[in-house]
Amino acid sequence: MWDDEDDDEGWDDGDEEFDAGKEHDKIYRHPLMKKAKDIFGLTRALVGSLDEARKELYGNIMMEDATVMSTKFAGAESISDYVLKMEKAVIMKVHAKSLYSMTYQLGMEETHAEEHLELLREAIEEYRLLFKEWIKGFDTDEKYDDGWGIFTD
Repeated sequence: MWDDEDDDEGWDDGDEEFDAGKEHDKIYRHPLMKKAKDIFGLTRALVGSLDEARKELYGNIMMEDATVMSTKFAGAESISDYVLKMEKAVIMKVHAKSLYSMTYQLGMEETHAEEHLELLREAIEEYRLLFKEWIKGFDTDEKYDDGWGIFTD
């Protein structure tokens, strides 16, 4: 069933060996990831203090937004393809904006002191500025057409 004779054909060892620990450290020490983790903590605290009805209504959405901001970053940092990096970046942006707008919804409903909501807004603004710097570093020459025509010119 399996042809084991040519298992190594086409395999490129390359000159460098992949170091998962080094890659992990690079991703988790990045200022954008650190800020995403701060946002996650602030979001978890806010959601934790919601009453049950609002927690059910807003909590899962807010926690998803905060989680996606870091997980998509980790995915984008681990690849070189411009198209895939941009796809992940757009998803990060959408979730950051969603979480930001949620702070105004909670503010209108007077669920938290405005100062608590403002802490999360400020963290998201800092994230936005770091995000803008981060995407400037994407290599537009490293792109592969995935057949969808987005970010390919």
